[in-house]
Amino acid sequence: MSLLARYRASGADLPFGDPRPAHGLAMEGYFWRVTDRSTQRTLIALIGVNQPRDGSAPWATLGLATSDGFLRTLAAPEGWADPRRLGARSGTAFVADATRVRVDLGPDALCEFRIDQPAPWPRRAVGGSSVFQSVPGLNQYWHPWLLGGRATGSATIAGERWDFTDAQVYAEKNWGKGGFPESWWWGQAQGFAEAEAGVAFAGGLVHAGPLRTTVTAVVVRLPDGQVFRLGNPGVSPVRAQVTDERWLLRGRGYGWEVVLDGRAPLGDAHVLPVPLPDEHRNTAGDLEHLAATLDVTVRRRGRTVWEGTTDLAALEHGGLARAEAELRRRGIPLGATDAPPVR
Repeated sequence: MSLLARYRASGADLPFGDPRPAHGLAMEGYFWRVTDRSTQRTLIALIGVNQPRDGSAPWATLGLATSDGFLRTLAAPEGWADPRRLGARSGTAFVADATRVRVDLGPDALCEFRIDQPAPWPRRAVGGSSVFQSVPGLNQYWHPWLLGGRATGSATIAGERWDFTDAQVYAEKNWGKGGFPESWWWGQAQGFAEAEAGVAFAGGLVHAGPLRTTVTAVVVRLPDGQVFRLGNPGVSPVRAQVTDERWLLRGRGYGWEVVLDGRAPLGDAHVLPVPLPDEHRNTAGDLEHLAATLDVTVRRRGRTVWEGTTDLAALEHGGLARAEAELRRRGIPLGATDAPPVR
């Protein structure tokens, strides 16, 4: 194995490297989100390729969910992540690359779409995790590789067919040596009045050896297509106040200032699974809303340059204890990872 391959196997990427190919860690996660303003619906498709430490074959966490309340997840016995480019698959149940996604989790959980006019992460020295992306051995890395584009396709959800043309699309990848952090928060939003605008953020407890710190990154794509990122400690810090029903983030740096204010009732959240790679199973670990309200204010050197609101935001608050408590509150067995929102 080359020096570069060993370095990437730690989870890290060199400056100006491509974080999208698989690193070969315990978990390589791929996530797509479609926002259809014409029907006021959203959809997520996800695959996590999980490698147990005992050297046994990789398996996969699969998921398909919509803002209508539908959720289907699966712990599939096979999974593969492409070490050369963006791509992942699990048999015929999930096949995806940078331009197309196909999901078949049963006759009532089908989705297929292609991506046109992609707005990729700008070519910069680092990705979504910024300077941390070059630090080996972190428990989690994050990279929003697709900040916009057009999705055209269809989904069959619980017997209803949903066709979408030129819907908005976003995609990201996350990976790490230990699966998911103990606690995290995340969000992504399109569906603003300005079609090109979008926001994504991710935060949580990051650690590698003695290094332990809480970091939040915010990425904003303005209506004119300009992209900026905040979240480097000491230079462009982001403060996050997060509960199960409120996400308030404030970031400042490089002349930019951004305020994100998200809201959603706990009962509307999906309880999504997270993988336990060594145990070959998923467990409830994530509270995620797919149609939340998010207000965004962006200032440049004190002057407001964009304000936007969407009711189609995704907002997430993760943690095993938190998700298990919500299942108990709903009276759902802890082993169930297909728990629908309470309507």
